[in-house]
Amino acid sequence: MSPEYAETIALQVLAWLIGNDDLRDVFLGSTGSSADDLREQASESAFQASVLGFLTMDDAWVIAFCDSADLAYDVPLRAQYALPGAEAVHWT
Repeated sequence: MSPEYAETIALQVLAWLIGNDDLRDVFLGSTGSSADDLREQASESAFQASVLGFLTMDDAWVIAFCDSADLAYDVPLRAQYALPGAEAVHWT
């Protein structure tokens, strides 16, 4: 996956999170961000990776997002790893 496509996915996830009343509040609370912070940081790769990381914490969130965007369930995680500075974690 290209970094450009990964950015697109991250921005789609961000828009989906902001449109979800329950998850928006959880996301904002977990990051300590305000709506203004989201607008300012949306174009930053590290922030985009954190948005994808947040989504991938819960399989139900991944499924709901991917179903709404008509994407395969592995796309958010692949997008996270495709962003500059993100790496796959190897637990072995």
